[in-house]
Amino acid sequence: MQPGLERKAVIIEDDADVRNLLVAILHEAGFSCVATPNGLEGINAVREHRPILTTLDVSLPGIDGFEVARRIRSFSTTYVIMLSARNEEIDTLMGLDAGADDYLTKPFRPRELRARIEAMLRRLTIEDPVATGTPGAGRISNGPAEVTEPSPSRASDAPQERADDDLEEGWLHHNGLRINSDMWLCSINGAPVELTRSEFDLLLALMEGRRRVITKDSLALELRGGMAGGYVSDADRRAVEVHIANLRRKLNDPVSSPRFIETVRGVGYRLAEARTH
Repeated sequence: MQPGLERKAVIIEDDADVRNLLVAILHEAGFSCVATPNGLEGINAVREHRPILTTLDVSLPGIDGFEVARRIRSFSTTYVIMLSARNEEIDTLMGLDAGADDYLTKPFRPRELRARIEAMLRRLTIEDPVATGTPGAGRISNGPAEVTEPSPSRASDAPQERADDDLEEGWLHHNGLRINSDMWLCSINGAPVELTRSEFDLLLALMEGRRRVITKDSLALELRGGMAGGYVSDADRRAVEVHIANLRRKLNDPVSSPRFIETVRGVGYRLAEARTH
């Protein structure tokens, strides 16, 4: 992330004590904060201030956090960490499905929240990823995906699609899907596809891996900024599954006949076979 780039955060939390705690934690992390007590004010704050990070409580007066996340996702790529006292798996899945990038259960440890925020910041590069306040704006950087369960095929063995107008540096493409990590753009047959940060990072890791199998654990660590050797919980793996399911829906990529993402049962995911035209 560019030195001196202002770190902006919006806090959407109705509990004043928790709101003040979040402000203190984020200030220590170098953020300027806008704190709001309800969903509608929070949505307006995200629209106005275009933050890098948004923390979002689930149980809010008026519209709940799930609906707030969906509305924010309609115009912003801010990194959303959802906070909730609900610890059932279904609540986590609902939050991720609504567009959250991460989900943390209350009461949370300030150190854990800081670690997740720092992991998010490691994934940002010199451009402000929400400079325009619109989905698809900005840039995200990813290192090569860690591959812990390679298939017999090597990435270099996979057919490489190269159209005449796609020879510019930075583009990866497969079966009509194109992705550029420098510009944070994704399209299918020329039509833009709007992805959350987490969806984009997972798709980029799979595109870089080509036909190599990438485990759920490796993808979970990818979402933490590429930290190798970290602990991965069942909830982390389920989060990857939800993000992949959302990706498939947006790419119109059925599990039964995948064009882009293939499931390797018991292991993880890889790109589907290249199709000849």
